[in-house]
Amino acid sequence: MSVILLPDAGPLITLAYADALELLLKPGWPIEIVDMVLLEVTRNETPTSKRIGDWIHEQRLTVISTKTHRHYTQTSVHVPSVRKANLGERAIQEAMTDFGPTTERTGIFLFEDHKIARASFMLPDNCRKVSTRAFLLFFEQRGLIDSAADIERRAILAGRRFSQLRFPPD
Repeated sequence: MSVILLPDAGPLITLAYADALELLLKPGWPIEIVDMVLLEVTRNETPTSKRIGDWIHEQRLTVISTKTHRHYTQTSVHVPSVRKANLGERAIQEAMTDFGPTTERTGIFLFEDHKIARASFMLPDNCRKVSTRAFLLFFEQRGLIDSAADIERRAILAGRRFSQLRFPPD
């Protein structure tokens, strides 16, 4: 069974602030970006938008097309104030649901939003949700990085407001 990493906007932003996007490559899993997440992290000029967009392009990551993104782009042309909240998460959920139970793929949804940790975010049995902090701790425990706390600290010192939520809880 192959594993595919699908990061939400939050982890991409945090790792970009820490100048550590390359950590996503450490497990050797393919990384796919959901179209709505790509739009979320690049549509406005931010301290990390260009860095993330360039990194995605340089890594030649697969971008998954979703109905959520198509609907948003079609609607936002006619209704500029269209609601944008949680569209990346919805698009990831859509993409993972498309994995379906019969596929030989496992999806790892990398998230940072505390609402996702607490919510009943529905995923197929072959998909998992993992927080940025848990992902970094996994790397530390496997000896792939020296310190998860150091990556967090670098992001915070660079200006990222990193979630204080622990998932899974200590």
